[in-house]
Amino acid sequence: MSSPEQSSTATESISAPGITEDTVRVLLVDDQRIIAEAVRRMLGPDIEFHFVTDPAEAEAAAVRLQPHVILQDLVMPGIDGFALIEAYRANAALRAVPVIVLSAKEDPKLKAQGFALGANDYMIKLPDQLEMQARVRYHAAGYISALQRDAAFRALRASEQKLAAANIELERLAALDALTGIANRRRFDAALAAEWQRGQRERSTLSLLICDVDCFKAYNDELGHPAGDLCLKKVAAVLTENLKRPADLAARYGGEEFALLLPDTPAAGALAVAESCRSHLEALALAHGGAAAGVVTMSIGVATLIPGPDGSPAQLVAGADSAMYEAKNGGRNRVCTHSPIAQGPA
Repeated sequence: MSSPEQSSTATESISAPGITEDTVRVLLVDDQRIIAEAVRRMLGPDIEFHFVTDPAEAEAAAVRLQPHVILQDLVMPGIDGFALIEAYRANAALRAVPVIVLSAKEDPKLKAQGFALGANDYMIKLPDQLEMQARVRYHAAGYISALQRDAAFRALRASEQKLAAANIELERLAALDALTGIANRRRFDAALAAEWQRGQRERSTLSLLICDVDCFKAYNDELGHPAGDLCLKKVAAVLTENLKRPADLAARYGGEEFALLLPDTPAAGALAVAESCRSHLEALALAHGGAAAGVVTMSIGVATLIPGPDGSPAQLVAGADSAMYEAKNGGRNRVCTHSPIAQGPA
């Protein structure tokens, strides 16, 4: 049995040359120092060896050291080894650490009790050196493999999460117009198809605004493409500011044309949104010498319908496009609702 002086140090280790991060780490819980020295000699210099002589400190020492194998004596002062095995298995940090029981008795009942409580192996102390090393290395290898597998799974999950986030971001970027930052034609087409189907199911109205910047080619020719790009960005901002609901969508339809998709919006509501967009752009007073108003304006066509089984999204687009040309033919800088009319000047 150990003396009070021997038990006063909770954990001790015996270092040896060649110990690395990959070295098997063993914790012996035994109140006899002579046993600790004997086990150390049996394990050899290439195994990192620690021992605890005070059983009351065993669990805390195991949590701190995170050994690959615990060698557990059964008979110790104040607490028996079975109670410690139960404590290891109740501790999340130690639950999977292999425990090899070291006992002075070859007793089937003790073996059965140890295995029932979660021990992984049972040896009579002290066994043959080759047997000791073989069992320790066997259990340590299995535990280390499990740790590496879990770490690989965690890394894989983290990688999958990063990949999923990256894919979401790529999808978001793929749906945006690079210049204006609003939805692009691809995103608009997908949203129109989805809202058309929903409108069919729910028999709800669907409105579309086609907006075309008036005399934009002349603006570009006069001020240059950088100014033209800035103008389109400001038009996109005006349209976005006039969207009130999450389902509403502003998109760059192509060139200087924009589209506003307004689900569940009747004709009167769509007309109000269109007039608000037109007047707000005019109020920006972006100088345009080639326009009749002297500032940048836009012509807007509005179409509203309830999607039916015999129709298609193209029907709504054609209606809004026709109304936009009507606004162009009527003098530009105005809003028109859908009516059959031939296409006019840009």
